[in-house]
Amino acid sequence: MSQVTTNLMMVRQRLELAALAAKREPEDIQLLAVSKTFPAIAVEEAMHAGQTAFGENYVQEGVEKIQQLAKLRPWLEWHFIGPLQSNKTRDVAEHFDWVHSIDRLKIAERLSTQRGEFSNLGPLQVCVQINVSEEDSKSGISLEEVDTLCDAISKLPNLVLRGLMAIPAPSDDINQQRQSFAAVRECFVGIKAKHISDVGYDFFDTLSMGMSDDLEAAVTEGSTMVRIGSAIFGKRDKIKA
Repeated sequence: MSQVTTNLMMVRQRLELAALAAKREPEDIQLLAVSKTFPAIAVEEAMHAGQTAFGENYVQEGVEKIQQLAKLRPWLEWHFIGPLQSNKTRDVAEHFDWVHSIDRLKIAERLSTQRGEFSNLGPLQVCVQINVSEEDSKSGISLEEVDTLCDAISKLPNLVLRGLMAIPAPSDDINQQRQSFAAVRECFVGIKAKHISDVGYDFFDTLSMGMSDDLEAAVTEGSTMVRIGSAIFGKRDKIKA
């Protein structure tokens, strides 16, 4: 049994225990394996262990990995989760299934137009990223701006608005972790309630929250998708620019 397989088993156990502790069903929370900086062979190992959804932070690296694993494409779901610049949107629109990190209408509009150029692809699933801790170094919009951006995105063709994503400031205090995730959840619930009957919000069901160090707090506060990298693939020795 490979180390990746063993790690996946441990992460799934953590996820299940966290869900049960929160009185939630484990199957309601999707595990997204963040494979950035790790080679395609690591993704293939994880796939053979039953993992199908993978997240990438860097466009060029992600596209190269997707192409290297083209033979497995029907069984894999690729999520772009890093900051996205305007000059990289075409590659994302052509190769990825999801984008978690939309924080500007311009980016959404470009993705919408460019996704439409690939008639063989279905709509791109997208989330709006919130900078819940208001960190200058992080992408994302403020909680106050979320509803306006979501409303604009919901009207664009070739995109399906799925929900919200957040990366709170790191903290060892689980109460602080929960407070940040709770703020995102409350925003999500408010938007869903306000637009429950609006066209464009039919699939608004995703809270992309939680990573290796705060998985339990995220699940407690309602995360539907956790993004786990190091706990599955190991320590990253080199971070690509």
